[in-house]
Parts: sequence; C-alpha cells; structure tokens
Amino acid sequence: MTNPVERSLEPVLTPPFCFGELFVRKTTTGGFVVSHRDDESLDQLQTRQNAQDALEIAKYDDAGNYRPLKTAPNLRHGWRLELATLEELRRSLDYFYPGRLAVFAAWQNAYLKMTPLRETLDRQSGMYRVAAKVSDQQINDLVADFCRSDSGCLRTILWKRNRNGVIASTKLPKQKFDPAYDQVMAACSRRPAGGARASRSEAATVPLLCQEACNLLVAECRKVVKGESAGP
Repeated sequence: MTNPVERSLEPVLTPPFCFGELFVRKTTTGGFVVSHRDDESLDQLQTRQNAQDALEIAKYDDAGNYRPLKTAPNLRHGWRLELATLEELRRSLDYFYPGRLAVFAAWQNAYLKMTPLRETLDRQSGMYRVAAKVSDQQINDLVADFCRSDSGCLRTILWKRNRNGVIASTKLPKQKFDPAYDQVMAACSRRPAGGARASRSEAATVPLLCQEACNLLVAECRKVVKGESAGP
C-alpha cells in the first residue's frame, strides 16, 4: 500500500475481520484467506488463488442469477480465496465490493461527502430526469423496500432525503443508518442454519457505507414516477 488512502486502510484490514458477507483471516504463513461468512468453518470449498477471481465469484448468486448490485445480500457460497499479500487482499475486496474501501477510508478520515437523494435526482438527465418528480411518500416506501438489509442492500445509509436532513426512510430500522451495526445480522433470517458465524466477537466488522443513492435506486425512482413496478 503506497497512497494515503491505502495507508489509512492498512490498520483496519487486520484479520480476522468481516466486510459485508466476507470473512477474512490470516494464515500461519502470513497470507490471507477470504471466504463467505457462512462458509468460514467449512473444509470442502473450491480454492482459488488469484485476487481477480473475486470478479467471477461476485458475478452470480447461488442460483446462477446475475448480481447487478454487488452489495446485495446474495453473494454465492462454496469458495475460498487464498492470497499471498495485503495488496492482493485489498484488490480482491475492491472486486467484491467496488469502491467501498475508498468510501470507508474517506469516512474514517472525516472527508467523505454525503449527497442528499433529492440532489442526486435533480442532477439526472435524459430518460432519468423524470425521477426527480418522485414524491416524498414514494421515496419513503421505495427506499424502505429497495435498501433494506435483509433482501435489498447491505450498505449503511449515510445520505439524507434532502438538504434539510430528512431521514431517507422512516420505515427502515435505526440500525440501517448506524455504521457500527453489522448489516449482515439483519439478513440472518434468510441465511442457512448456523450462518454468519464470522460475526463472533473476535472478528471486527468493516461497514459497507453508502454516501449517495446508487444508479439502481435512481432507476427505481424513475419506474415509480412512470407507474412501473419497482423492487430490489
């Protein structure tokens, strides 16, 4: 790690730790092992040894469906990624959850800028310009459904609905806005028995932070305005 952002992450990326649905531990030889949190104690896993393999692992869920939202709680199971260096570990985490390490580093160093949803919608152009017409009630309902941790997205919401600081959705639990809360715990009801073992006390949790509404949420706002069905 060479640049300031990467240096600020180095003490955080100290195994064992959880990052979304990932569990990271260190090996006796100084390398790293990344696996699905539910699989941490399993032995019969497909082993890979290239950071770039994370791209393929993160592409589809267990049923073979494409994952357009990489922070959705549906990362597939059955694999083990063995990496030799901290740089390879960082690269693999970026492949699993694009941009989330940089966002976390910015937040940790107190220079992360949060963008209100209304501002994000107002800057849209072309076919997405109409999304800005979504009502507050529609936003309240849509965000509660689309961003919920158990079936929508594992990011912790930091942005507000508008510049007045209105909460993104009053229908989401307060933990959805708390970086100290492990969002994977909200998805436990849909996980296999014994899942999320890696949330145990000795493993720190690095949160997936959301500083502004993603393109998928903007697209859902457009659907609501146009009267189309919307969902995660």
